[in-house]
Amino acid sequence: MYRSYSRVLFWILEACYAVIILIVACLLAVSCFALLQQAVRTAPHGWNNNWDTVTIGATYCLVLLLSIAFCINRRIAVRRRLQRISKTHSGINRHDLPQPVHEYISQEFARSCLISYECQPRDTTHPGWGKPGTEHGGTRFRRSLLDTIADIDARAHLVIPNLPPLKPHCRMIHHFRFVLPLLPKDEEGLTPLHYYDSAIQLARTSTGEPTEDEFTLGLRAADEIRRILNDCRIEMLEESRTQLSVSVQTTVKP
Repeated sequence: MYRSYSRVLFWILEACYAVIILIVACLLAVSCFALLQQAVRTAPHGWNNNWDTVTIGATYCLVLLLSIAFCINRRIAVRRRLQRISKTHSGINRHDLPQPVHEYISQEFARSCLISYECQPRDTTHPGWGKPGTEHGGTRFRRSLLDTIADIDARAHLVIPNLPPLKPHCRMIHHFRFVLPLLPKDEEGLTPLHYYDSAIQLARTSTGEPTEDEFTLGLRAADEIRRILNDCRIEMLEESRTQLSVSVQTTVKP
């Protein structure tokens, strides 16, 4: 049904195009005849030695030739462009192909996927990188640990605006010393900042790549510091809102 509809639409468009061409040709012929008739009437000798009629006729002939040349050129260009398009049939869904062909294509596709899956590396480790298929697969430990410094520094400046600017090789325990009282201590008296400082120092100065345990320890400490800084920021905002509401109520009272 779709093909019959396309064919009918094609013939309708072709008929409309032919009608437009005929209308334009008739209008041009009428205008040419009218101009020639006017040139003959206004000339003293009629058709004899009437260069106006020659000019009008030559102009219309030139326009006709140029129009035909343009149409032929356009037809040739479109035909060449269409010839470059492949005319082979390509199946879009399973109803466009016979059942055996569809099954064969499905089997080959499944076989290719299986080969691609089996070719993936397994049980391979590279120093400083996460194992494929694990939580940290494809993660470079050194770069990921160093990337957490800027984020924690930005969060710390929101809580402590007068925090000194971060220096390139400054120890984390020294740079975030004003954040240290906000952090909890474990049984050994160490805060997450101590563990984070150790992990950052290993990532900065160690000749070998950080291990997954060292990366996990440093990342866990960084997440704990970020969580505490976020909690402090929320408490500061809530306290400022409370103070603002109290001051507004005090001002409104007579």
